Amino acid sequence: MDSPAIALGVVFVFLGVCGLLFWPSHGYFWRWRTMSDRILIEDALKHFYHVENEGGDVSLQSLAGALEISGDRAARLMARLELVGQVARSGNRVFLTDSGRMDALRMIRVHRLWERHLAEETGVEEAEWHSVAEWAEHDISDEDANRISERLGDPRFDPHGDPIPTPAGDVPPRLELPLSGLLPNELGLIVHLEDEPEAVYAQLVAEGLKLGMQVRVVDVTPSRVTFLADGEARILAPVCAANVFVQQIAKEEEVNLGETLSQLKVGELARVVRIDLASRGLERRRLMDLGILPGTPIQIELTSAWGDPIAYRIRGAVIALRKEQSNRIYIERQEPHHGAM
Repeated sequence: MDSPAIALGVVFVFLGVCGLLFWPSHGYFWRWRTMSDRILIEDALKHFYHVENEGGDVSLQSLAGALEISGDRAARLMARLELVGQVARSGNRVFLTDSGRMDALRMIRVHRLWERHLAEETGVEEAEWHSVAEWAEHDISDEDANRISERLGDPRFDPHGDPIPTPAGDVPPRLELPLSGLLPNELGLIVHLEDEPEAVYAQLVAEGLKLGMQVRVVDVTPSRVTFLADGEARILAPVCAANVFVQQIAKEEEVNLGETLSQLKVGELARVVRIDLASRGLERRRLMDLGILPGTPIQIELTSAWGDPIAYRIRGAVIALRKEQSNRIYIERQEPHHGAM
């Protein structure tokens, strides 16, 4: 094959690749740009909703900061939203229209349902739920969201305690107060952990805070909030404590948490009281499939050289549990007797 033929072939290949990438409306570049614009619009509507829901007004600066775009691009985006009727203007104030609010609630519904799916049906780490859902929310249709909701039992709240909007745009009410709103020695139950900003949420996860934990405030100062969470001492900076929300509970509602399975020693017998709410999804189902149910006798069969995992005898079988898992199983010690297991 001579050189001109090769050159001509290279030119045709180059033109074909350019067409594949840049063909108007159908090329990969244009489809990527369209997708990018759609994501920006959807994220902008969510920003409007969250700011307005907290009683504030959206500005070009807040929009640019939330979406990490330039001020000029934020201005163009704001104008586009106004042109298509998703936001309206009154003087210097820009706000969501009914149409824009419904679109924002649809995105929020998909996001929170996907977080619930990640928590209940996958092994994705808790700290990653929000960021994974941020990407997935733009690719899930209303029909898919409704199927996910039905499969999960139409939950009213996501795993952080945020309300999940209904398909009609109704938002379940929340009755809660920030952790620092409890007076010293008052009791509360964690019902919501705000997952934004991510750096603060990561700190809450690192502290092991979960929905359903029983808390008792010890002291509140301008520099720290000291409290007990399921009996263990914790200290948070006020900026972090402000993202922990609780429902106040009366003294008579206080739960005696007891000990965890990890505190059991060789030769001691115990009865399972409950599995911590922090154990959920696949992990919770696995523990229950292993027979770890309230009222079931359990004792240590064998400890490893490193102390983790530990082998337990339960319902005539021997199972191995990591310390992280046994820390989430509450027990009540029993007097050993022949034939107990």
